[in-house]
Amino acid sequence: MPKITPFLWFDKNAEEAVDFYLSVFPNSRRTGELRSGEAGPGPKGSIVTISFELDGQPFTALNGGPQAQFNDAISFFVHCKDQAEIDSYWSKLLEGGGEEIACGWLKDRFGVRWQVVPKNIMELVNNPGGMRVMMTMKKLDIAVLQAAAKQGR
Repeated sequence: MPKITPFLWFDKNAEEAVDFYLSVFPNSRRTGELRSGEAGPGPKGSIVTISFELDGQPFTALNGGPQAQFNDAISFFVHCKDQAEIDSYWSKLLEGGGEEIACGWLKDRFGVRWQVVPKNIMELVNNPGGMRVMMTMKKLDIAVLQAAAKQGR
């Protein structure tokens, strides 16, 4: 088990969120769960936490109640090998009420932020041309970013 695992706080829909993420990312699986006992929290037998992996990265989801909400301060990079993979993850993560943000960022229907980016994003935006073009996009277009990075303006 890795030393650090992202721990995601959901209201009451951790199980729905985990099932959704497992459907989006290949090579993913549910690895465990904790259910409420006699002492709670919540009704006996209800899900408290779910452990899962998304393409080998471990996570834990909590049904913690409405007091904590996701925001832009935390997001997850999805490194994509090509435009088809960007397009696929982008559309899947937006399903059911997600929102496009900007610069390859989106918010899924659970409020979690994702950055769906080409694997070489840092190289592409490490010049004024690539960065300037990226700042005008919502979903990233690798060909446009490559052309802008090549021009460097």
